[in-house]
Amino acid sequence: MKKPPSTNPTPIDPDDPHLSDALAGALAGALEPLPPASARGAALRSRLLERARASREESGRFITVRRDEGEWRPLVDGVRVKMLNDGAAARSVLVDIEPGGVLPIHRHNEHEECVVLRGEAQLGDLVVREGDYHIALAGSRHGRVSSRSGALLYLRGVPIGHGLEVARDLVKALLPGKGAAPITVRADEGDWRDLVPGVQTKELWCEGGERSMLLRMQAGARVPGHPHPQAEDCLLLEGEAWIGDTLFRSGEYQHAPAGSLHRELTSDVGALMYVHGAADYAPAARL
Repeated sequence: MKKPPSTNPTPIDPDDPHLSDALAGALAGALEPLPPASARGAALRSRLLERARASREESGRFITVRRDEGEWRPLVDGVRVKMLNDGAAARSVLVDIEPGGVLPIHRHNEHEECVVLRGEAQLGDLVVREGDYHIALAGSRHGRVSSRSGALLYLRGVPIGHGLEVARDLVKALLPGKGAAPITVRADEGDWRDLVPGVQTKELWCEGGERSMLLRMQAGARVPGHPHPQAEDCLLLEGEAWIGDTLFRSGEYQHAPAGSLHRELTSDVGALMYVHGAADYAPAARL
């Protein structure tokens, strides 16, 4: 019996993504590159070099710390620190507390912000866990900071690294009075608000023209470039994000000084970041 003719003369199913990708790759590999005319090629090369030069100059103003960069130093038994930004305005550090590690009672000379990156910690009588935000206001006193199971904290506004300032805060802790009550925002608390399509923010704290917030980006989202009337700190908590031509991954930090300009912020896979900067952060107005 004669076999009936095929109703699908095409050997590749156009709805099969694997076969379609294979065909596209084969076609692309068979294409011969066409070099541009000499004048056009020179112009393209000049523009690329200028873009690379401008990107290098811009990034040179920022303080950037990668996950595998920086030096961990012992602070007290069971606690080590890595300096991210030693600027006089507000120093930023990572603090790694081993199980059973303890920091002594101390008073805050400036606002100290804390984001729990891993584990959980006891701040006096308060327990904070991964994703929680905590701010101890200037003049307030913290009880012992410890962790039973281990914790990694991001701290902004600390005297760590400057012995006289550390001694000042330890001595002042002996004075009576706890000062202003701290503010804690749990990971599942707070309201998310739309900033631009695919991007939301959650305010953590705002006072005196400064604001700390979380910024959440969906895959493919973008935030327009924006200037910094005052310094801005950014710590990537999850995912990946591009700031201009520079890729940032989870655990990486950047400080942008006042007067600098951030290029467009984008993410291919989605991202979550902590940002401290001006209270009027509103790049959507520049779209």
